[in-house]
Amino acid sequence: METQMVNELPDLFRFENGERVTSADDWRRRRQELLDLVVGIEYGGMPPVPAETRGELLHAHQVRRLLGARHAQYRLHTGPGCSFSFILDLMYLPAEERQPVVLNGDGCWRYVTDEVIQEVIQRGYVLATFNRCELAPDIGNNDRNSGLYLVYPEGAFGALSAWAWGYHRCVDFLSTLEFVDPDRIAIVGHSRGGKTVLLAGATDERIALTAPNNSGAGGAGCFRHQGPKSETLADLIRSLSYWFGPQLREYLGKEHLLPFDQHSLKALVAPRCLLSTEAFGDLWANPTGTYQTYRAAREAYRFLGAEDRIGIWYREGPHQHGLEDWKAFLDFADWHLQGKAPSYSFNPNPFPELAPAHSWSAPERPS
Repeated sequence: METQMVNELPDLFRFENGERVTSADDWRRRRQELLDLVVGIEYGGMPPVPAETRGELLHAHQVRRLLGARHAQYRLHTGPGCSFSFILDLMYLPAEERQPVVLNGDGCWRYVTDEVIQEVIQRGYVLATFNRCELAPDIGNNDRNSGLYLVYPEGAFGALSAWAWGYHRCVDFLSTLEFVDPDRIAIVGHSRGGKTVLLAGATDERIALTAPNNSGAGGAGCFRHQGPKSETLADLIRSLSYWFGPQLREYLGKEHLLPFDQHSLKALVAPRCLLSTEAFGDLWANPTGTYQTYRAAREAYRFLGAEDRIGIWYREGPHQHGLEDWKAFLDFADWHLQGKAPSYSFNPNPFPELAPAHSWSAPERPS
């Protein structure tokens, strides 16, 4: 019999009524239960899915300085009714076959440098970028009077949900392009953008690979297990509560009562691919707590027979999204989306003295 630890990460395989998962059908029901709990309590739900998403080509040209890549800019429109629009940019090298996609919503920052663009497109990916702040503002005095808040004024969703919704609408449109392989779409984001992609990947099963970078609390980190100087729920509620739903603040100082932690969000991505890229020097993003949620979420992947599809990678250094992080992400993507085996492991143990934060394990599935 498993021994319950004090403040351990909640059992992924135990229903709210106390019963435990024993089959693939059980897991599908448990996944829906987790989805409702996590997205409802932490993020305030998701904005509604529109009836359609279409793209209006605004501009297209060749960029000689970037390997002669093609650049196409679109305005995406949703509707009819509750209509909204935002800009999506594509960079790619023409190919005879449909190509996988790397989608990034951090257009409000300058993480996607020319060096990164070349690295992505020369590996055979279409690079798609947008500015998630077009969907919802990223300001502390947010009064919900712009972006999606005007389109869905009755919603309780926070900015992270609005930004994740933007990723979903990009997937809508990308899946219609004749040069895109809709089954090989990867999403990647940094910091609050990393929190966003983890939510986006958990809530849209069309996304093949989800890759948060240095995402911390509310992302790949952990509420229950904090490393030194790491971001806490109190930090989020004090300064950044508009990212989340209103119910999350009810657990301030009572994190141990949450019916989930971020390993639950990661498990919602399973069995699709998930990579968390981290930095030892980024204490605010809780590198040890992130490893705890990775280790626990890996049990869901083990149950589903997909252990090689979840990975974690650490580097030295601070909070940033540089070329080294992008290359690690692309190596993982090359492995799972293009069949090119990596030269190193994405299942390291960087904290060998760190005891697991969970005592439970995946049940054995019947053969």
